[in-house]
Amino acid sequence: MNRVFIIGVGLTKFGKHEQLSTRDLFFHASKKAIADAKIDINEIDGIYFGNLSSDRFEHQAHTAAINASNISFRHLPSTRIEDACASGGVAVAQAYLAIKSGLHDTVLVAGAEKMTNLSTPEVTDVLGTCADDIYELPHGITFPGLYALMARAHMHKYGTTREQMSMVAVKNHFNALKNPYAQFHKEITLEKAMNSIIVSDPLNLYDCSPITDGGAAIILTSEEKIKNLDVSPVEIVGVGQASDSISLANRKSLTSIEANKIAAKRAYNMAQITPKNIDIAEVHDCFTIAEIINIEDLGFFEEGKGGKAVEEGTTAIDGDLPINTDGGLKAKGHPIGATGVAQIIELVHQIRGTAENRQLNGIKYGLAQNMGGSGATSVVNILKEVD
Repeated sequence: MNRVFIIGVGLTKFGKHEQLSTRDLFFHASKKAIADAKIDINEIDGIYFGNLSSDRFEHQAHTAAINASNISFRHLPSTRIEDACASGGVAVAQAYLAIKSGLHDTVLVAGAEKMTNLSTPEVTDVLGTCADDIYELPHGITFPGLYALMARAHMHKYGTTREQMSMVAVKNHFNALKNPYAQFHKEITLEKAMNSIIVSDPLNLYDCSPITDGGAAIILTSEEKIKNLDVSPVEIVGVGQASDSISLANRKSLTSIEANKIAAKRAYNMAQITPKNIDIAEVHDCFTIAEIINIEDLGFFEEGKGGKAVEEGTTAIDGDLPINTDGGLKAKGHPIGATGVAQIIELVHQIRGTAENRQLNGIKYGLAQNMGGSGATSVVNILKEVD
């Protein structure tokens, strides 16, 4: 079985791009990734594209073919992956499997989303299609409400506090200050985070990730191909994915996401490591409570101890286990299809030693956890420094 390596990464600025479409964001990120990999575009033999809903956001479907024709005229096989907010991470996993199996040698994986051309209510409606249209949407609940239910349950069961959730926001906004591609470059205080307008009690404005445009791309290739390349490769050594009930009503628990645990276990087993081996992680902090739940589900902390870990600084950029060093979804931004790919890019930079003023020392293993909806889909990708 082939070993799989990342040899190039490319990212656009996250934020509002009035003049750019999804196809533009894909193109700019992909061009950077190809240049970083120091390969000719003709060496790419497959494309996987993470995208939630260009058909709703821009009235344009069939984006995989559009992207293939924009990047090359060689009739490349191009596939769009839609798994809600996990679209980008699943695209990475599918490309990994394609190379692992021998189907492809060198693959472009990209994610992009153009969201800001719709109003907030319209975006909320699009995102609502990722929730359950029988048990949830007809009753008027959207994702802030669903995660608010999870937050209340976690607070009730474990004593997690509003302060601890706000500390996630403060931490991630601080980290984003050092990321030139992040949507927000404004440090916030704990007082400001806690006193911002309520969105869905107990979650307020600073507990929620923003509406964002952006693109992200990586180049994957096989072990045979890297022998003749002048690059600093990073290996993907573990991949795991799992699903669960799309509605919270049919879940076993509101304080944990079973798909996270199963996806993580599969990835750890493939990589032949445990959570203790992970030096840095990018987790899906669409809401601050999600980061707290996710770091527990991934095995980094005991259930109910995630909030305390944030409070004690363990997950800070200078802590024992840095989480979301690029600002996370919360402050870097959350262009749905690009998010999971952008997480991988941050890990590549940290492992390579190219993360500039947010660079950490001694990074060997990095983990990216990307999930869709309220956790109905979860995908975990584990990266490793090449010995």
